Amino acid sequence: MILGPLVALTALLVVVAFKQDGKAEPSALQSVDLSQANSSAADSMPPAAEGAVEQPVTPAESALTATTITTVAPTTTIPVVLAPDDGKSSDERLLVDAFIVEDADLQPKSIVSSGDGLFFAQNMMYRHNVAIYDRAGNQLATIPDEVDLAAFGISGGSVVQGSPVEAAFTPDGRFVYVSNYKMFGTGFNPVADDDCDRGSWDDSYVYKIDVATFEIVAVVPTGAVPKFMAISPDGSTLVVSNWCGFDVSFIETATDTEVARVDVGRHPRGLAIDKDSQVVYVTVMGEHRIDMLGLQSHQVLRSYATSVSGTTPRHILLSDDDRYLYVSNHKMNMVRKIDLSSGSVVGTATTGTETRTMAISDDGESLYVVNYQDGTVSKVRTSDMEILQTVYSGTHPVGITYDPDTRQVWVANYAGSLRVFLDR
Repeated sequence: MILGPLVALTALLVVVAFKQDGKAEPSALQSVDLSQANSSAADSMPPAAEGAVEQPVTPAESALTATTITTVAPTTTIPVVLAPDDGKSSDERLLVDAFIVEDADLQPKSIVSSGDGLFFAQNMMYRHNVAIYDRAGNQLATIPDEVDLAAFGISGGSVVQGSPVEAAFTPDGRFVYVSNYKMFGTGFNPVADDDCDRGSWDDSYVYKIDVATFEIVAVVPTGAVPKFMAISPDGSTLVVSNWCGFDVSFIETATDTEVARVDVGRHPRGLAIDKDSQVVYVTVMGEHRIDMLGLQSHQVLRSYATSVSGTTPRHILLSDDDRYLYVSNHKMNMVRKIDLSSGSVVGTATTGTETRTMAISDDGESLYVVNYQDGTVSKVRTSDMEILQTVYSGTHPVGITYDPDTRQVWVANYAGSLRVFLDR
């Protein structure tokens, strides 16, 4: 179901007319009263804070059947056109409300744009599926996370369920990899959680999905509680941060085979790969550090200590020229800008309570940052780290993605909705 306020946009962008959803929410064009935004939240929420225990849903509680992809005919017609060159940089634009998507099968931990008009929402073990939407907010398909491991060549494999948490598209857009927080079924003991210490946790799997057919075409073994992923710009390597494994997996995409697993320490999370496909930056969130590893050597080449990385570094993004690294510091409630050439912090922005995922504009001039406890998105100018705008997004925003062709900003609210803004 698509809901939203009545929004009139220029003919050069997107024209949308929606019925009111009846919720009193702050205007997208104004700074919000954060206490009011929190108190007005009516949706139930899962325990999603970093460090909180993720509550499992057993396979018997899922209404999905094995390997059944549900495709949905579009029900809402929204004219969506590509954004024109208006001569503005992104820091000269404002976020405005476009629409809200709410559905019983939504409880998204992340939302990721393909760059070609598709948006993949990963719904963890709460819904056991990946839901796919188009730019108009139509749900195109639902992919259940149930697979027969034996059918994918996993020795001794059985029919199991996963828990989709994050996604990463190949550079050519043909495939998307989805990490599974943990597995449910015979042979698995899904007890790991976000507070996990080093131990004998079950390894998990990454699914490879054909974007054209929405079919799972490969199941790739990885470490314990895989979370974030990144694919090198040359398409050769998928890197996976294994939260409870305290390590990082390097997977060769040509064969979908793990070729190395590198111990980095407690709770690795964010990943960013340079444009030359030479190095990967990893946030070691539980040790308040960022490591730089060689993509071929699989060795730690450099570490950025807490004085540079800040405490609880969660998500990271590289500038287009690989000069700056932007870091969301989850418990510090801020984003920092690191000059990688000098290894020093050159700017910070205090955005909101529990900063999480970030997205960056196509011109690199703006960051879009979700603040989990405040229910807001902050738009930050990268040149001086000034906060340009704060808008209400919904209960517990946790994921965010940017579509450059339309300048849509999609936000995954963990309580069960997707909110879409236009930057115009």
